[in-house]
Amino acid sequence: MKFLIAGMGSIGRRHLHNLLTLGERDILLYRTHQSTLPDDELRSFPVITDLPTALAHKPDAVIVSNPTALHLNVALPAAEAGCHLLLEKPIADKLDDRVQDLQNLVEQNKNMVLVGFQFRFHPVLMQIREILLSDKLGRPLTCRAHWGEYLPDWHPWEDYRKSYAARGDLGGGVVNTLCHPLDYARWLLGEVVSLSAITGKVSDLELDVEDVAEIILKFKDGFIGTIHLDYFQKPAEHRLQINCQKGQIYWDNSTGIAKIHHAERDVWEVIEPPMGFERNHLFLAEMRHFLQLIKGETESRCTLLDGIKALEITKAVHSSAKEGSRLRLHK
Repeated sequence: MKFLIAGMGSIGRRHLHNLLTLGERDILLYRTHQSTLPDDELRSFPVITDLPTALAHKPDAVIVSNPTALHLNVALPAAEAGCHLLLEKPIADKLDDRVQDLQNLVEQNKNMVLVGFQFRFHPVLMQIREILLSDKLGRPLTCRAHWGEYLPDWHPWEDYRKSYAARGDLGGGVVNTLCHPLDYARWLLGEVVSLSAITGKVSDLELDVEDVAEIILKFKDGFIGTIHLDYFQKPAEHRLQINCQKGQIYWDNSTGIAKIHHAERDVWEVIEPPMGFERNHLFLAEMRHFLQLIKGETESRCTLLDGIKALEITKAVHSSAKEGSRLRLHK
């Protein structure tokens, strides 16, 4: 199979390395040469700076890993050319007609799409999902996700002020950039029907986007969730707590470990990731799934519709914060 990677920042290079790890060698790079990383490791791959020319090479699949605001500039012509898509999250910086155009093209051309919410491949979160579906702990009552991480520490090799995460023109901001909990909450717990949010710029970081968000979610089954996101917490913290009728689930991303309290027996169960587990294993599992998907061996674990629903939530967060009101998403 032939792959085209669009965007060679840190995530594009991670996808490149994982394709190579999985034995793929026919890889083209579409670049605008805006990456702040050195180019030495890319010298052995064909580089094309014009998208129509790149697509004329007829790649089987396109990995869309450029800045958020530019995703659809690549995804739309790639889908029209019949390419399968691994589309980084969020699928766009805003929900507009072009998102519907992409959905129409994908349905028309039968493109396979995997949206890059890699936490859906976390081995412990996958087990948590099975526990919730099994009803062993009864129905959820509340959930709380917290993700705070100091933005300048993300990519020490670059000026954080120039990164896509810090720039509104590239689709940055903490809500778009750290939207994973908005997706995995829905994946684990079901549809969000309404929300209210407050966002703001409260730190001394030099940004033109929000650096903190407090979000209150109401789920279809009636329970309540809260999500905190920020760009300034030191040390970093990313955790999830779910309170159920018959117990509690607590997951800590720093260790990957979940602790499950079974209230009726008053015992704690510990679920650990496999020995040697590290962050890249999420992306490697995601890429392995994408290869299976485009070979017709499986169904997408995170479809374009999932990506659209996540984008609906981020849009509602921004709108609620701007309007100071609670917004309904679904009946």
